[in-house]
Amino acid sequence: MSETGSVPDPTGADLLVLYDHALPYVYSYLLARCRSVPVAEDLASETFLAAVAALDAGKVPSLSVGWLIGVARHKLSDHWRRLAREDAKLALVGGEPDIDDPWDVHLEQTRARDTLDRLGPHHRGALILRYVDGLPVREVADHLDRTEHATEALLVRARRAFRQAYEEGGAP
Repeated sequence: MSETGSVPDPTGADLLVLYDHALPYVYSYLLARCRSVPVAEDLASETFLAAVAALDAGKVPSLSVGWLIGVARHKLSDHWRRLAREDAKLALVGGEPDIDDPWDVHLEQTRARDTLDRLGPHHRGALILRYVDGLPVREVADHLDRTEHATEALLVRARRAFRQAYEEGGAP
């Protein structure tokens, strides 16, 4: 493995070595976004199974932690799409308070995370990909299998739903 954590010509043994190194990063990435230990564990497993399948198919450009995080992002998007299909609810999004006190900022961040957790999976997924992961709308659309215009409309509805739920302080 190189200093960047990538393997130029990967084999199954290389994946095992990378697994030991990358698992904490992949798991932390997933847990921070889905906030559920069982879901993060399942998605981490799916990520490494997909990596093995890609390796077997010869479709791994460079086996690295970054590549695995990308696979994990796709698995998380797939998870959100599954939830959206199962969950018929429509939901919410919002604004950012103007706060100077660091403790109040922490409380507001916690409140914002809790509000995100109450949103429907399609809104939560779109907002996290766009504003937490910082992806451009085009890439969010790719992850969600939507057109760019449909994704922009989804983000508008999701921000509105978030704002409403955030201001009400209760479930959407």
